[in-house]
Amino acid sequence: MRKILLDENEMPKEWYNILPDLPEDLPPPLNPATNEPVKPEELEAIFPKALIKQEMSQERWIRIPEEVRDIYALWRPTPLIRAKRLEEYLKTPARIYFKYEGGSPPGSHKPNTAVAQAYYNAKEGVERLTTETGAGQWGSALCFATKLFDLKCTVYMVKVSYHQKPYRRILMETWGGEVIPSPSDRTESGRRILEKDPDNPGSLGIAISEAIEDAVKNEDTKYSLGSVLNHVLLHQTVIGLEAKKQLESIGEEPDVIVGCVGGGSNFAGLSYPFVKDVEKRGTKIIAVEPAACPTLTKGEYRYDFGDTAGLTPLLKMYTLGHDFIPPPIHAGGLRYHGDAPTLCILVKNGLVEARAVKQIPTFEAGLIFARTEGIVPAPETNHAIRVVIDEAIKAREENEEKVILFGFSGHGLLDLKAYDDFLSGKLQDV
Repeated sequence: MRKILLDENEMPKEWYNILPDLPEDLPPPLNPATNEPVKPEELEAIFPKALIKQEMSQERWIRIPEEVRDIYALWRPTPLIRAKRLEEYLKTPARIYFKYEGGSPPGSHKPNTAVAQAYYNAKEGVERLTTETGAGQWGSALCFATKLFDLKCTVYMVKVSYHQKPYRRILMETWGGEVIPSPSDRTESGRRILEKDPDNPGSLGIAISEAIEDAVKNEDTKYSLGSVLNHVLLHQTVIGLEAKKQLESIGEEPDVIVGCVGGGSNFAGLSYPFVKDVEKRGTKIIAVEPAACPTLTKGEYRYDFGDTAGLTPLLKMYTLGHDFIPPPIHAGGLRYHGDAPTLCILVKNGLVEARAVKQIPTFEAGLIFARTEGIVPAPETNHAIRVVIDEAIKAREENEEKVILFGFSGHGLLDLKAYDDFLSGKLQDV
């Protein structure tokens, strides 16, 4: 069977929270002024109470509100597809499956949490959300979600991506969002950076600083984050929970699970429901990041700010330093200096393997996928596909049957400039 579908009634009714199943306690976020663990009420300036509760919850299962499930039903459950033409091209005995998240209205996995966050903010009377975005997948998802709940949305988009990806900006504006290239002169943190470097290309850390500053200064506004924090990652677990049920329906279990990583939301969404299988049946879970921003593979495991200006609590994570400015690779969603603290614990304890890949090999992999399976992947997704192809070739060389599952985090139809650069030889490895 090439495409494995679920009935709408089989969509998950609960999100999976990995906190009670981590191999060690999650180090608490710290108040940078006191170095003491952050109290829930200290986060209320930027997050609604319901999301703060989810962030700190030790409940393994958290109910998905019916209003959120009703909106999920616009595109969920998503198909699990066997990449048979890719298998044939690679002449591999491996069976390759991908969970296709490109069918949502914004074209990626991001609305799984955007809808939930917009819902909880609207329930608490918030009128506007601010956020950051790299490639624009998260920004477009939040603009889509806020429009459904009659909220305003302001998006600080990393400047290099703002110019690289105009159609993402147009998509956000189509859904009523206000899109500002970051760093901007709209905030104090943006102005300080521009004074030092007027040509600064921006980073997710800078954009986060601007979005948080904007939210804190306006009483009717909260901040919304697209990755890293636990409440964001648990909303994404609908991906893995569906995939698990789909594989079970055809009698398959994954030997290898692969996902791309920027902050960790797409990766966690697919892999977290399978983490217990690492020790139970030896499943290999691989987190793939860009060599230009190698947080998990070359970062230090320590407390650091989640943003450039130091407005966030301190998080214990692998980090390249909150002032790190990554090169302007096309995978804008993966250009973040840190990673989700829960994911960092899994890497630290050997339950997840981290790999870094260069830009050109990822586009080579994306082209192979597009020319065999017909779907054009986002530059971020190409990172996962690169390692999937490597694992499938390894299975061929070792003549070993295995099941490879990967997360197709989003389509690349609004990223064709990146493919144009690759096809015309303009792309560079960093």
